[in-house]
Amino acid sequence: MTVERAEPRPPPTSPPWTEKQSDQHDRIERHKQETLNALIGEQVIHTLGEPANLLKVSVRPLWANFYRVNVFVGTDAVFARIANSFFLTVDGDGKIATSTPRITRQY
Repeated sequence: MTVERAEPRPPPTSPPWTEKQSDQHDRIERHKQETLNALIGEQVIHTLGEPANLLKVSVRPLWANFYRVNVFVGTDAVFARIANSFFLTVDGDGKIATSTPRITRQY
């Protein structure tokens, strides 16, 4: 009869579920940000109007509640140009509080 001796394992640096929770938290935060970006973009287009040949509304968070929004137009990506650009602040619910320049109906 032989007796096998198991090598002692070092204790894990963190519980295995921590990484899964962290990944899940990251996915949730990313989804929240994408949803907020979509809401901000919709508000801009609702106020501005929809330009002809609208390609994309790009919403980029800068810091805290400050965002840069670019409205791209063109027949395709090769001929895309920025038709409108805004710096925004939003409140906790994602509602536009201020805009520079002011968003006015153009289309």
